[in-house]
Amino acid sequence: MNKTSSKILAGFKYIYLVAFFALLAGFFHPLITNTSFDSVIIGVLILFVGLAGGVLLYKAATSEKKREIFLGGGFALMAISLYYIIALTGRI
Repeated sequence: MNKTSSKILAGFKYIYLVAFFALLAGFFHPLITNTSFDSVIIGVLILFVGLAGGVLLYKAATSEKKREIFLGGGFALMAISLYYIIALTGRI
Protein backbone atom coordinates (compact mmCIF):
# COMPACT_ATOMS: atom_id res chain seq x y z
CA MET A 1 0.00 0.00 0.00
CA ASN A 2 1.46 3.37 -0.92
CA LYS A 3 1.66 6.46 1.28
CA THR A 4 -1.16 8.35 -0.43
CA SER A 5 -3.78 5.66 0.08
CA SER A 6 -2.57 5.13 3.63
CA LYS A 7 -3.04 8.84 4.41
CA ILE A 8 -6.47 8.85 2.80
CA LEU A 9 -7.53 5.85 4.92
CA ALA A 10 -6.22 7.56 8.06
CA GLY A 11 -8.20 10.68 7.15
CA PHE A 12 -11.39 8.67 6.74
CA LYS A 13 -10.76 7.05 10.10
CA TYR A 14 -10.69 10.41 11.86
CA ILE A 15 -13.68 11.75 9.92
CA TYR A 16 -15.60 8.63 10.95
CA LEU A 17 -14.68 9.18 14.62
CA VAL A 18 -15.80 12.82 14.55
CA ALA A 19 -19.09 11.91 12.84
CA PHE A 20 -19.75 9.05 15.28
CA PHE A 21 -19.02 11.24 18.30
CA ALA A 22 -21.21 14.03 16.92
CA LEU A 23 -24.11 11.62 16.56
CA LEU A 24 -23.42 10.19 20.01
CA ALA A 25 -23.36 13.69 21.50
CA GLY A 26 -26.84 14.42 20.14
CA PHE A 27 -26.33 16.15 16.80
CA PHE A 28 -30.00 16.08 15.84
CA HIS A 29 -31.36 17.53 19.09
CA PRO A 30 -30.41 21.15 18.28
CA LEU A 31 -31.87 20.75 14.80
CA ILE A 32 -35.21 19.56 16.15
CA THR A 33 -35.46 22.04 19.04
CA ASN A 34 -33.90 24.98 17.13
CA THR A 35 -31.26 25.59 19.82
CA SER A 36 -27.51 26.11 19.82
CA PHE A 37 -24.94 23.47 18.86
CA ASP A 38 -22.69 24.39 21.81
CA SER A 39 -23.62 21.33 23.85
CA VAL A 40 -22.90 19.06 20.87
CA ILE A 41 -19.44 20.55 20.38
CA ILE A 42 -18.67 20.26 24.09
CA GLY A 43 -19.97 16.67 24.07
CA VAL A 44 -17.70 15.74 21.15
CA LEU A 45 -14.69 17.24 22.92
CA ILE A 46 -15.52 15.35 26.12
CA LEU A 47 -15.76 12.10 24.17
CA PHE A 48 -12.35 12.76 22.60
CA VAL A 49 -10.84 13.27 26.05
CA GLY A 50 -12.28 9.92 27.11
CA LEU A 51 -10.97 8.32 23.91
CA ALA A 52 -7.49 9.67 24.62
CA GLY A 53 -7.70 8.13 28.10
CA GLY A 54 -8.70 4.81 26.59
CA VAL A 55 -5.79 4.93 24.15
CA LEU A 56 -3.39 5.62 27.01
CA LEU A 57 -4.79 2.68 28.96
CA TYR A 58 -4.30 0.48 25.91
CA LYS A 59 -0.72 1.68 25.59
CA ALA A 60 -0.20 0.89 29.29
CA ALA A 61 -1.27 -2.69 28.63
CA THR A 62 1.09 -3.08 25.67
CA SER A 63 4.07 -1.07 26.88
CA GLU A 64 6.92 -2.41 28.94
CA LYS A 65 8.78 0.71 30.04
CA LYS A 66 6.33 3.57 30.65
CA ARG A 67 3.44 1.53 31.97
CA GLU A 68 2.84 3.62 35.12
CA ILE A 69 2.83 6.91 33.21
CA PHE A 70 0.36 5.63 30.63
CA LEU A 71 -1.82 4.05 33.32
CA GLY A 72 -1.96 7.20 35.43
CA GLY A 73 -2.55 9.46 32.44
CA GLY A 74 -5.27 7.20 31.04
CA PHE A 75 -7.21 7.01 34.29
CA ALA A 76 -6.75 10.77 34.83
CA LEU A 77 -8.17 11.59 31.38
CA MET A 78 -11.08 9.21 31.88
CA ALA A 79 -11.81 10.76 35.29
CA ILE A 80 -11.70 14.25 33.74
CA SER A 81 -14.08 13.11 31.01
CA LEU A 82 -16.46 11.61 33.57
CA TYR A 83 -16.35 14.81 35.63
CA TYR A 84 -17.17 16.91 32.55
CA ILE A 85 -20.06 14.60 31.65
CA ILE A 86 -21.52 14.88 35.14
CA ALA A 87 -21.00 18.66 35.14
CA LEU A 88 -22.64 18.96 31.70
CA THR A 89 -25.73 17.14 32.91
CA GLY A 90 -26.04 19.56 35.83
CA ARG A 91 -25.52 17.13 38.69
CA ILE A 92 -22.64 19.11 40.19
